[in-house]
This record gives sequence, C-alpha cells and structure tokens, in this order.
Amino acid sequence: MFEEMIINSETVEEDVLNYWTIRTPSFSKIRENEIMGDIGKGWHFALRSTLPIRKYRKILDIGTGTGFFSVLLGRDGYRMTGVDLTPSMIEEAKREAKKFNSKAEFFVMDAQNLEFEDESFDAIITRNLTWTLPDVETAYNEWFRVLRPGGRLINYDANYAKAIRKGDVARTESGDKKAYGHDGVTKDMEKMCNDIALSLEIGKEDRPAWDKEILRSIGFRKCFVDMDEAENILGLKSDPAAPMFKIIADK
Repeated sequence: MFEEMIINSETVEEDVLNYWTIRTPSFSKIRENEIMGDIGKGWHFALRSTLPIRKYRKILDIGTGTGFFSVLLGRDGYRMTGVDLTPSMIEEAKREAKKFNSKAEFFVMDAQNLEFEDESFDAIITRNLTWTLPDVETAYNEWFRVLRPGGRLINYDANYAKAIRKGDVARTESGDKKAYGHDGVTKDMEKMCNDIALSLEIGKEDRPAWDKEILRSIGFRKCFVDMDEAENILGLKSDPAAPMFKIIADK
C-alpha cells in the first residue's frame, strides 16, 4: 500500500511540470516508437473512425506531450493544434511534426485556461491528461467553451491513483510489473508520480462514472464510455491495474 501524500495545491502544477520535464527525453522515445509501430496504426485507425475528417477537421490536442496524436492526424489533412503545459514537451512535439511531415501547430498552454476563442474547434482529443489536473471540472468547462456546437470531445485516461493505492502495479524500470510507457522511470520519478496522483482530487473519484456525470452537468450530450478500444490497441502492453477508458462526449 502507498502512503497518502499531500501536495500544496498552490504548487501542484509546478510539481506536474517538473515531473514531465524530467520525463521528456524517455517519453519522446516511447511515443516515437508508437508512431512507427502497430500501436500507432491502432490509434490512427481509432481516431480516424471516431473523427471523420469531413465533420471534424479542426482538432485541438490537449496535453499533447510530444505531439503523438497531432502528428498522426496532421499528416492526413486535419488542422491539428497541440497544447501542453511543459515547454520541453512542446519543443519535442515540433521536432516530431517536422520529422514525420505533419503540419500541426504547438503551443505551451494550460489545459484549464485555454487561450482560444469560443467555439474554435470541431473536436478535442486528449490522452493520459486529466489524472494530472488540479481542477478537472474547470478543464471540462473550458473544453466545452472552445468546442463548436456539435463538436466532439474524446478523452482517454485511467484511474491511476486507484491502482497506486491498491499497490497493484510497479512502475519503475526495475519493477517486474513495470507499466508500458514508464520506460526510464526511476524510483525517485515513480515517487514523484505517485505523490502527484494521490494528492489530486480527481484521483479520489470513481472514474469514469464521475467524468460522465460532470460532462453531462456542463452540457455535453451523448456521453458514453468505451472500456475496450484503448486496451485492444495496447494489447499486451496495457496496464491491467489501471485499464484505459475512452469517453466520447458531444456538445
């Protein structure tokens, strides 16, 4: 079992920023390998199927990291904009876009305070972001604001805090049960990650049921959850302790 940690709410964004800054080099390699492999093909097919370009051409990729989704779809003619709080991730995303001939644009930006006009995008996609946010409800409201009427939100995430509390999975590079995506994570980095996850309010919620309730209260419609798609894409690389869910919500 993991000890519950308390991180000052005034510094949690700085803690998240520091963690992902440290992780940028190894994380970039993981995502680049995905782009070139079967996992990338799986994500590409899933996104294209859920976001047909004739209806959802202008897409905002929030928490883009090193630009994985933006690079995948930016090569297909989608107008991709990727944002992330971590400057080093955005620099990697720009390099990846150039390398893979994607026309995506990238900006350093807070997911909870977007610098875009109302109804600017046809769709929003995000992966493994909401578990890191101090105020997910505020973020969801912001995402609703920048979506056009009829726009679509796709959020891939997992209840990582629950898995950490149960002690179900080891995440360090030396652990026998190291979760996919945590290559290069040292014990100190694991502790940093765990402290963040256990301190945030979102980690205490029953997800994704909580997300559905909040999204509906904000005004999203046709909100539903898919527990299989992401797991099928990841295959044996999925984390059974924290299965990834997909939420689709239309404005």
